[in-house]
Amino acid sequence: MNRKTLGAAALAFAALLPALAFSQDNSQAVTKAYNDANNRMMNGMMGMNMSGDADKDFVAMMIPHHQGAIDMAKVELEYGKDPKLRAMAEAIVKAQEKEIAEMKAWQQA
Repeated sequence: MNRKTLGAAALAFAALLPALAFSQDNSQAVTKAYNDANNRMMNGMMGMNMSGDADKDFVAMMIPHHQGAIDMAKVELEYGKDPKLRAMAEAIVKAQEKEIAEMKAWQQA
């Protein structure tokens, strides 16, 4: 390999380094994002005091549960690559946001 070819190969490799670093960092970021979403959801559900009223408790627990689904779907939208899963994540965000709004309206009624 001559000097010019070696220099070009080194330059090409150097250009790939940020992508390689991102893919390594990406898995840690994905894991952290999913863990954070799950912890927020579980804290929201576990932190509530049950009233004994099935309707009130159902809505109070489903709101953080749905928010957890939204948060996890947003992780998929940020990091995921599969078109079908990304479409599913978009549909989840839309549906769960609508249902959260309906449940909050029921709580206010």
